[in-house]
Amino acid sequence: GMGGVGKTTIAKAVYNDISYQFDGSSFLNNVRERPKDNALQLQQELLHGTLKGKSLKVSNMDEGIQMIKRSLCSKRVLVVFDDVDDLMQLENLAEEHSWFGPRSRIIITTRHKRFLTQYGVKESYEVQKLHDEEAIELFSLWAFPQNLPSEIYKNLSYRVVDYAKGLPFALKVLG
Repeated sequence: GMGGVGKTTIAKAVYNDISYQFDGSSFLNNVRERPKDNALQLQQELLHGTLKGKSLKVSNMDEGIQMIKRSLCSKRVLVVFDDVDDLMQLENLAEEHSWFGPRSRIIITTRHKRFLTQYGVKESYEVQKLHDEEAIELFSLWAFPQNLPSEIYKNLSYRVVDYAKGLPFALKVLG
């Protein structure tokens, strides 16, 4: 889905709701914004989260890949890769499903559907913009702490909703 539509918010909600069901879990936030040459940091974050806080020092990319494979291949883990835009970022963290134990779940948020196809994702969900009724309710909750704007602000609220084009993040900020 497009930026601001709520991909990260949905992924966080799912993560928070089901992470207790797994042997380990990790939410790698804003992967796209991380320096491309800093995959070691991402590998360490992945290992730290999924191994329940154990700090493992990774010296280089190959060692990190081997540690991920060896440490997680028998564990049922939940991993969220948030806002990914480069296949190489994933290949250094989760190139193959066999790196993780049976019934593990990997959630990837991205703006590019073709990227998911290249990675071999089996199921995807495209987050849609809000409909006008949902948008006015979200805007009103942030602007007026109530579900609908009062009559005096109704016209202005509908103009704001039209301007935001159904993007939840924009509605929140404008509210």
